[in-house]
Amino acid sequence: MPTLEISHRDLCGLVGKNMNIDDIKEAILFAKAEVEEHSGDLIKVDSKDTNRPDLWSTEGIAREIRGRIVSGGLPKYEIKKSGITIKIDKKLKHTRPYTVGAVIKDLEIDEDVLSQMIQLQEKVSITFGKNRREVAIGAYDLHKIKPPIKFTTVKPDGVSFIPLEFKEKLTPKQILDKHPKGKEYRHLLEGFKEYPIFIDSAGEVLSLPPIINSEHTGKITKFTKDIFIECSGFDLKFLVPALNVIVTALADRGGKIESVDVIYPDGKIITPDLAPKEFTVDADYVNKVSGLNLKPKEICKLLEQARYEIKKHGKRIKVLYPAYRQDIMHPRDVIEDVIISYGYNQIEPKSPKLVTVGSQSPKEDVSNQAANIMVGMGFQEILSYVLTNKDSIFTKMKIPVKHVVEIENKVSSNWCVFRNTLIPGLLEFLSKNKHREYPQNIFEIGDVVLLDETKETKTRDIRKLAAAMISNSVGYEELSSILDAFTANMGTECKLTRATHPSFIRGRCANISVKNKKVGIIGEIHPAVLNNWGIEKSVVVMELNLEKL
Repeated sequence: MPTLEISHRDLCGLVGKNMNIDDIKEAILFAKAEVEEHSGDLIKVDSKDTNRPDLWSTEGIAREIRGRIVSGGLPKYEIKKSGITIKIDKKLKHTRPYTVGAVIKDLEIDEDVLSQMIQLQEKVSITFGKNRREVAIGAYDLHKIKPPIKFTTVKPDGVSFIPLEFKEKLTPKQILDKHPKGKEYRHLLEGFKEYPIFIDSAGEVLSLPPIINSEHTGKITKFTKDIFIECSGFDLKFLVPALNVIVTALADRGGKIESVDVIYPDGKIITPDLAPKEFTVDADYVNKVSGLNLKPKEICKLLEQARYEIKKHGKRIKVLYPAYRQDIMHPRDVIEDVIISYGYNQIEPKSPKLVTVGSQSPKEDVSNQAANIMVGMGFQEILSYVLTNKDSIFTKMKIPVKHVVEIENKVSSNWCVFRNTLIPGLLEFLSKNKHREYPQNIFEIGDVVLLDETKETKTRDIRKLAAAMISNSVGYEELSSILDAFTANMGTECKLTRATHPSFIRGRCANISVKNKKVGIIGEIHPAVLNNWGIEKSVVVMELNLEKL
């Protein structure tokens, strides 16, 4: 979760009300955060929501608090046209294809504004932007730029400029080798023959995204009045809300927002787009989920405090919410804001009236038994994410892409499908622990999600166990003996039959059967798969369906 540093004095100024630290500790709960530490004017804040980048700054926190204790309703932002264009080169299609931009004018920059601007850029690009892969943000002194701006590509030695906090000109290749940020983020440009670059009509380089701005145009100081902002990446679903978060924060500081025309080879978009979004929620459903007994007018008042605008109310409440929010995907997201405005601490807890007796499910009994056996045989348990991506479960595993359970409104391309196997998670873990001592023996017990048209949800969860061994010379025989010991301790026997699978070496793979039913697979991972994961040693894995044991 993001940790922020804000000024007590600055927060009170933006809220429009003096508050002591106890008041702030109470009010900051409205912004889904807690005060972690307070020393003098400095407040360290622990944000509890990774889906609300608009709350990762003093401006965003103040906006939420102001709505609850001063005046609520939908924040309104006026946008004028700047006349500035960004021209997108078609060469960027496979490198870093998208960008959005905006201009902020007449901004009075002091120490508070500068520190929060830098902090917000960092938090958005690292957390929401997946460490600059999905979103890289650049801010520039507009008066040092000669529009139109071109977003194009150059060869590694095709241009030179002075990067931020440097004194000598470097080529993009030299920046990746010498600059601290180049070394840190060079992996984002590995494999490309040309690198993305922003350059103005005078030939002045603005930045090498997602690495570093130029020292000339990309350094914002207290003397800067007008700012050009761009966000680049691979998906407008990330870039548009990221830009909206930045520009609305600066607008709350008194800056005037102006739009930019972004011209793509196949069309034009105008950014930022701060038009509010519409959603509808049912009053009865609000009460059912929250456990409260609120009238529609009371719900509307609480939503106005949460910065919504009520468009129509009754049993069905139609609302508008700000464009800097991208987390509203279900009525429960709106209900959460109702409860936050009402106050979680104001809800009286009630004991549920149940006539059932709780007990652990047989699935958990089997899982615990299996885990104890694997630990007893010297394996270390790991835990990976249920959400993953098609590249991990198909491409890297040499498996043709198939239908899997996908997230419809995905926020990240890295976490957009549900895993259908545990094996890629083991390989990813091994790829990230190459610096650790060998051999390494690991296992995971967890659910995979499969498509099933016979179920109401069209999916079913299957509990599986997967194990992997890695060393200089580990082989099929070693893990098969572990498998025999495992099944014996589980009170059954297994049979191995020759199998072929694209992820495994031919002739070194077998299906696992128990009582003539296939329950899993075992084998040595194919060298091409190991290469895809950057693993340099032999790996043997097995995967079992625990529910069939």
